[in-house]
Amino acid sequence: MPYSQQIKPISYFKDNSAKVIAEIRQTRELLIITQNGEATCVVQDIHSWEQTQQTIALLKILALGRQQVERGEYSSAKSVFAKLDEDMDGIGGTPE
Repeated sequence: MPYSQQIKPISYFKDNSAKVIAEIRQTRELLIITQNGEATCVVQDIHSWEQTQQTIALLKILALGRQQVERGEYSSAKSVFAKLDEDMDGIGGTPE
């Protein structure tokens, strides 16, 4: 649904909140609420919100990793696996 159809005044939300929430839960689309003609908040179902939060967390991890690479703070895969092998030998076992 285009965003233009997902924008409603707060009075509409107040009058139709149960219907609006049922639609949002079913469609998993957000609703932008306006107050005095300006967008003031977004109503979103919890599953979409959680997915958005997980996506943001992953993007933050990727950004941190990129910054580390740019600063030269990384190890080659070969050296990482060699270190893992050493650690496994040190505890008396090898991975199967």
